[in-house]
Amino acid sequence: MNGAPPDLSRPLEGITVRQLQPKKLLHSKWTAVHVVAREKHFLVTRVMQPEQPDAPIEWIDIEAVHSQAVRRIAWQELTDAARWHQGWV
Repeated sequence: MNGAPPDLSRPLEGITVRQLQPKKLLHSKWTAVHVVAREKHFLVTRVMQPEQPDAPIEWIDIEAVHSQAVRRIAWQELTDAARWHQGWV
């Protein structure tokens, strides 16, 4: 192991995928597995509703607890246990 963070651009084999419902993500708490820019704890502050009412939800806004910086991510990223832990750990 060379100490470099894992390549998170592709799914990792052997990682359990969480089952989440995007409509229930609002105000949920998350911990980033790999701290970036001193940000570790996040809160889902917005679930982006699609333009078409019957279209699936794709995007959410997460806010860093420490800096209040907001990032928009695909909600499916939260299902990757190599990137995110549910709750504040």
